[in-house]
Parts: sequence; C-alpha cells; structure tokens
Amino acid sequence: EVQLVESGGGLVQAGGSLRLSCAASGFTFDDYAIGWFRQAPGKEREGVSCISSSGGRTYYVDSVKGRFTISRDNAKNTVYLQMNNLTPEDTAFYYCAAAPRGAELGTFASLWYDYWGQGTQVIVSS
Repeated sequence: EVQLVESGGGLVQAGGSLRLSCAASGFTFDDYAIGWFRQAPGKEREGVSCISSSGGRTYYVDSVKGRFTISRDNAKNTVYLQMNNLTPEDTAFYYCAAAPRGAELGTFASLWYDYWGQGTQVIVSS
C-alpha cells in the first residue's frame, strides 16, 4: 500500500521555524520526485517546493525562496521541508506528493503527481 505521511506541522509565532517531514512507503522512493504543496482556507492549492528523485534539483515558489529548504534522505524514504522566518501568509495545510521520473517539476503541476499524503496543518500567528 502506497503511503505518504506528513508530520511536523503545528502552531508557531511569526518569525519562527518548523520542519515538516514526509515519510513514504509502498513504492520505490528513489524513482520519485517529491513535492510539497499547501492550501490555505479559501485559496487554491499551490506548489511550494519540490526535489528530484536524486536530490540534485530543487525548486521553490518565489514566496518561500530564501526561507524554505527542501531535502531528502533516500535511505530513510523521507523528505523534509525546513521552514524558517514563517509569516501568517504561510498558514495552510501542507501536503507532500510523489511524481515519477520524467515529471515536469518546475511548474508544480498537480497532474504529474501520482501519490498524495493527507496533509499536516501549519498555523503561523502574528
């Protein structure tokens, strides 16, 4: 059974940090890029960051560049999203998703992603 399980969300004050984790199982993790997406109340889901299967390529949406860092540990089948200097605008449910090799990663188009997690909530207070 394919599973992507996010963890690490919570309530944090503006300027604080959180590290999200995405633990994968049930598929060949090394063959998949992993993306992080978020959806705030009343807004459309947006791509935040993604990392290629090898970890050699990373992408970020402009609003998080310089604040968020994505990484992966293929030995642990886990991807991390380190989020620093958080603002209330970062409040959302955060989801990780897996895209197979050959996917167009830079566009964050959902159609490339085969598997999705259930999400973890991040709330940033002002």
